[in-house]
Amino acid sequence: MSKDVIIALDLDSRSRALAFLDSLSGEKPFIKIGMELYFAEGPAIVREIKARGHKVFLDLKLHDIPNTVKRSMSRLAELDVDMVNLHAAGGTAMMEAALEGLTRPDGTRPLLIAVTQLTSISQERMERELLIEKPLDQVVMHYAKCAAGAGLDGVVCSPLEAGKVHGACGGGFLTITPGVRFADGETGDQARVTTPARARELGSDYIVVGRPILQAADPAAAYRRCVAEFVG
Repeated sequence: MSKDVIIALDLDSRSRALAFLDSLSGEKPFIKIGMELYFAEGPAIVREIKARGHKVFLDLKLHDIPNTVKRSMSRLAELDVDMVNLHAAGGTAMMEAALEGLTRPDGTRPLLIAVTQLTSISQERMERELLIEKPLDQVVMHYAKCAAGAGLDGVVCSPLEAGKVHGACGGGFLTITPGVRFADGETGDQARVTTPARARELGSDYIVVGRPILQAADPAAAYRRCVAEFVG
């Protein structure tokens, strides 16, 4: 399975997003559009970035009753994105409904992945704030198995959990892993982090990288460094 680096385009406007893409010196990386940019600019920014030749991971983390998620996914399928996600905590029925809504009349659909636990969540916070007392990696594996059972393509998890997810759900079940930083960079608000090279060793299929590229003095060089360390 081929690996790829996804740049988290966590910016607040069309002008900033397009200026950043212009700074990449002709590179056409896989782009993650999250809530901040999508809520600021709406579906038009997705269409514009797709028209520029980028693959798009639309990161909206849907989590609602099954029928609402199904209907919402049918609208997202019209945007021709390559990957979308939801929260596994919404349950199996919600994930199955999402898959049904995302599938177009011709049978095609974007990849659908589930968020297990956010990489900003630690064991202590999960127990104290979410009242989940099981070990964190056990919770992640349970959510991943539920997502696989519902027919999803993979999960968002920490790189530290990628190999275990593959062991539990099979090598073809995708692991999309944020919480990646360069060895000489800062961790920011992430609690479970690793480097691109270590993420490759641990079995990540995709890494999602934001600030280490967005805030770099030379974003194109930082992106190429990520690709070299992760893809080889």
